[in-house]
Amino acid sequence: MGIVLKLLWAFLIGGLLCVIAQILIDKTKLTPARILVGFVVAGVILGAVGLYKPFAEFAGAGATTPLSGFGYLIAKGVKEAVDEQGLLGAFTGGLSAAAGGTAAALCFGLLAAVICHGGKPRG
Repeated sequence: MGIVLKLLWAFLIGGLLCVIAQILIDKTKLTPARILVGFVVAGVILGAVGLYKPFAEFAGAGATTPLSGFGYLIAKGVKEAVDEQGLLGAFTGGLSAAAGGTAAALCFGLLAAVICHGGKPRG
């Protein structure tokens, strides 16, 4: 599959996931926080039954970037850690798998806040 086609599928599938979330926000009484948690849980469940991996391979960043991809990453990390460490892996696997992305998000968020605010304290 060519790079342009891969990018197109990632854009379309990532956009479709966003459309589903927006419809849930507009048409239900669910709060955005509950919808986001639902996406994470859906990613965990789909990853546990083996459906998310082929979906992520096909859709690329369109499936791994949204919160459902975060849920899949956590489930995958737990499964691998349990296979390697036993029961202790159930507690550490999800944290280890998501640590790099979470740390990057925090660092880049801090950097953006400093740049946009000019580094001056408020108040």
